[in-house]
Amino acid sequence: MVSRVLRALSIFAPVTLLDAPATLAQSLEPISLVADIPAQPLAEALATFARQTGLQLLYVSDVVRNRRSHAAAAGLSPDEALARLLQGTGLRFDYLTPHSIRILAAEGGLRKTAMNTPAQAELSEVIVTANRREEDLQDVPITIHVLTGDMLAQLNATTFDDFVTYLPGLTAHGVGPGQSNIYVRGLATAVGGIQSSGSLGTFPNVAVYLDDQSAQLPNRNLDIYAADLQRIEILEGPQGTLFGAGAQAGVVRYITNKPKLNVIEAIVNAGYATTAHGGQSRNLDATVNIPVIADKLAVRGVIYNERRGGYIDNVPATFARADTDLGVHYADAGGKVPANSVVINNSGIAANDINPVTYLGMRAEALYQFNEDWSALLAQSYQNLEADGVFAEMAANSLGEPQPDLTAQLYNPSYDKDRFENTALTIDGRVGALKVVYAGAYFVRNVEQVQDYTNYVRALYVNYYQCVNPTPPNPATAQCFTPSSTWHDLQRNTHQSHELRVSTPDDWRIRGLGGLFYENYRIQEQVDWFYLTALPYFNPIGPPTGYYALDGSRFQPNGRPVQYFTNGAVFVPAAVTSDNPNTRLPGVGFFNDITRGYQQQAAYASVDFDLIPRRLTLTGGTRFSRTNTSEVGSSVGSFGCKVSFGAMPPNPCLNHSNFTNINAQGLDRTFSGFRSRANLSWKVTEDALLYYTWSQGFRAGGFNRSASPPTGNSPLTKGPGQWQAQASVHGSWTPPLVFAPDSLTNNELGWKTRWFDHRVQWDGAIYQEDWNQAQIVVFDNDVINNGVILNGGNYKVRGIETSGVAHVTTGLSIEAGAAWNHSELVKEATFLWADGIPIDFGTLQTARGRRVSNPGGVLSSPLAGAPRFQGSVRARYEFAFNGYNAFAQLGAAHQSQSISTTDQLRLDLQGKSIAYDLPAFTTYDAALGAGKDAWLVQVYAENLTDTRAELYANYAQWYKAIRVSRPRTIGLRLSYKFGSS
Repeated sequence: MVSRVLRALSIFAPVTLLDAPATLAQSLEPISLVADIPAQPLAEALATFARQTGLQLLYVSDVVRNRRSHAAAAGLSPDEALARLLQGTGLRFDYLTPHSIRILAAEGGLRKTAMNTPAQAELSEVIVTANRREEDLQDVPITIHVLTGDMLAQLNATTFDDFVTYLPGLTAHGVGPGQSNIYVRGLATAVGGIQSSGSLGTFPNVAVYLDDQSAQLPNRNLDIYAADLQRIEILEGPQGTLFGAGAQAGVVRYITNKPKLNVIEAIVNAGYATTAHGGQSRNLDATVNIPVIADKLAVRGVIYNERRGGYIDNVPATFARADTDLGVHYADAGGKVPANSVVINNSGIAANDINPVTYLGMRAEALYQFNEDWSALLAQSYQNLEADGVFAEMAANSLGEPQPDLTAQLYNPSYDKDRFENTALTIDGRVGALKVVYAGAYFVRNVEQVQDYTNYVRALYVNYYQCVNPTPPNPATAQCFTPSSTWHDLQRNTHQSHELRVSTPDDWRIRGLGGLFYENYRIQEQVDWFYLTALPYFNPIGPPTGYYALDGSRFQPNGRPVQYFTNGAVFVPAAVTSDNPNTRLPGVGFFNDITRGYQQQAAYASVDFDLIPRRLTLTGGTRFSRTNTSEVGSSVGSFGCKVSFGAMPPNPCLNHSNFTNINAQGLDRTFSGFRSRANLSWKVTEDALLYYTWSQGFRAGGFNRSASPPTGNSPLTKGPGQWQAQASVHGSWTPPLVFAPDSLTNNELGWKTRWFDHRVQWDGAIYQEDWNQAQIVVFDNDVINNGVILNGGNYKVRGIETSGVAHVTTGLSIEAGAAWNHSELVKEATFLWADGIPIDFGTLQTARGRRVSNPGGVLSSPLAGAPRFQGSVRARYEFAFNGYNAFAQLGAAHQSQSISTTDQLRLDLQGKSIAYDLPAFTTYDAALGAGKDAWLVQVYAENLTDTRAELYANYAQWYKAIRVSRPRTIGLRLSYKFGSS
């Protein structure tokens, strides 16, 4: 009988006979495990099992391919150990002889099965690659949140905004889909508006990855549609050793499902929803997996399309200038708006539900298996996100008047078109005992955004570009043209990266991982501000055709660039410095045309040493990186290009006083150094891990577009005003041309535990994070009136996070998580006058008598986006009903009060701080569903109580804008799955 079975196996399938010597198997009785076998690829785990026990294992090679084992502890009997290794794999085992075992799919009659416990009783194992190895989540000594594909489906989450509220410790500040900064543990300061953020904003301190490709962009998270994702990993704390620059505070990793060999599979999801106070939504996605060559080649593809209805109304409104506008003096010497000034209304574009958003995309992947050791994966992704209108309500208009909920007053069409494509190649193989991975990718993201900017008319200088007055001034003949204004932002972001990783087997007592990394990261951005409406009185502007020099040098003796106002400066003709060399359209009053980025080269290594095998492990790692940061291009304004009475600038108006030739400033700096980590993890029992982790993170520095003192009446600039006396004595303060990388150090004590036969899981961590020289964006009409990035003070964050999941009883599971954070500024930044004397901001005041605070923040002040408490809970009950598998689900999320920005300096046009309070809120979700065989139908409700949760508030468009949570949404979702792995 045995011989017939073996012959049948050899005829019908390739059989793997593991290398336990036959003589040993025949002469010795099977023995218990002498050492732990960690969770790992199943083939490797079975090989280790065979070596330790002396048993022979026979199986069809394809049965174990692309499967992972559970862990098995030392001391288990062979039966217990093998059952544990095969748990959850869908495989079973039979003894053919006392020393040989057959492994096959668990179909038909079960004899010794991989798991005797009911499937719903034990929590599923989650495999992550946070340490660049495949590991059980419960064995990784850092805080990680994981949303598997099944969890995303249960949450009905397809976009970033859908799932972020269920991740305590994670917040996002932004003004729309794909227009957010992601923050971990509240590590957020002041940021500027979305306009020109690509060239003027700080680099993100949380990295976003699509598989192995980094894809972060200032103020714009990559909002990948969650179709056919294997999981999303959120790694908290600095990840500078393994992920480099940009992973200062954490990493968000989107991991796609890979092709499966010899499997035909198809999945279709469709849905419809309606939103209170808003429009209807619909979605469709389809996934297919097709084997092309048996055992060799498979392809997998997904397409998706979702359109979400809007919920912000553009209400009918009229815009007229006011005598309180800061720039009205340009129009009339009497401080009044000219009587014949143009007044506009929005009747042509007023409408309801103006902010629909569409996600349209596809992804195709092909896996080729050369042999048991080597494979290649080629992936191509494309996504087009189109968001119309605005996603922040106008809480108060530019006159400070409160406005109704879910409304805005736009006078020009506004939209955001955000497209990306990514091509990635991953080669995975072995050289001897070493695992080798090459991952290379090329990512391109193009953004085109237009935004109404009419409210900017009330700012300090705009009437210069929109109003005219004869000389001498005459109120009777003065006039102001239309206040209608917009900005138009074009961005092109590219990431080219290559990484080579080598790692030792996971079961070695000393395990190593090392790699080489290269990335070329570029942002090309052109932003045109269309606020110049007095067209007959201006000549158009264009890129500079040269620069100013002093004694033949672009730099002064103090190292600063030569400006037009530098004594003895001479204009030197040179090539145009912008991507767009053309003269701008007549309505452009200012433009930025800037390319910036960095080249990053790095080498890293990490070593794990089992002080006590599989019980006490010491890990140490470091990364040396060299980051070359550069910036070129130009910033040009039309101040000085007005056709004044008796003066006539050239047409086009070039090389006048209001331009910056960034190429001439030599903005090229190299930052290098080490970032390291260390941790000690103690496996107290098979189900309990304690760990201490110390880690460092960083992000790249960069440049400010100009190194000129603030203009006008700033107390930081020399001038005749009494408030400028200190600047006149010590010399004006000039913002730095270069801002340095900031750094983060994390100390974390954590635990990961399982209880009650793996029916309960409880994890947590206590941590302190020290953030030094935090990069901040500063802009204020009265003090620093050109937006700049500065290295601010030092912050300290202390917190605790915990999460748990429990299978309470058959069918009932509960998941919960919470985070408590306390953040404060512990050291103020020091800024120097021109003579090197520190500035005492407490002694300064503006021309209007307002006291001035340190732009880097005031001692003990908290970080932005850092609520003291965040928590969520979700209960799900699955049960049988009339032959169907049904479920009911209820969830809640709570966030305490926080602030929108650390900028305590800037005030709105009414003199109020823009560090807005974001009140506490609680939202509730629910779902009901039933399925049978391949079908599942569910009804869900999000934001059941229709709460106006204030997620972010800002003043970037010159009115108080608040991003609120989507109103109550009720939907229907249908899913169909064909085939199985």
